[in-house]
Amino acid sequence: MLDAFRIFARYNRVANERLYEQVAKLDVAEYRRERRGSFGSIHALLNHILVGDRIWMSRFAGSGKTTPPLNTILFETFVEINAARAEEDARIQAFFENVDDGFLTRPLAYTNSLGKDCVVEPGSAVLHFFNHQTHHRGQVHVMLSQTEVGPPALDMHRLLNS
Repeated sequence: MLDAFRIFARYNRVANERLYEQVAKLDVAEYRRERRGSFGSIHALLNHILVGDRIWMSRFAGSGKTTPPLNTILFETFVEINAARAEEDARIQAFFENVDDGFLTRPLAYTNSLGKDCVVEPGSAVLHFFNHQTHHRGQVHVMLSQTEVGPPALDMHRLLNS
């Protein structure tokens, strides 16, 4: 499983680089324009993805016992979130490159966004983590398709073999 997680971490970084490269071409109004879909704009959705990643990464590292609001806006400008995204993706990739085999045997305990105490198996939590990114990245992809910029190709096999 850890080898698969390392592949997902690399894909996550490359896919985000491609997506953010396209988002960077939008003007501020288009970037913040209200759109149908989760969190209502590209700006808010990119913030949500980063919030989710930070929540799960803190849990994987042994902290992160509580969950902040999922609609938290961490960064007000694209320049700021773009830099933070690159840093987070490097952190994610480094974590999975260096994680020990014991990681998969240590249950994760936290309080979710509904205030419910949870204890989960790490393997399924990591799969959720990467699936959450892909799910919302796909929503940003759709939102980009509603602009003059257009979305990038994000097929995993192409990105990892190019």
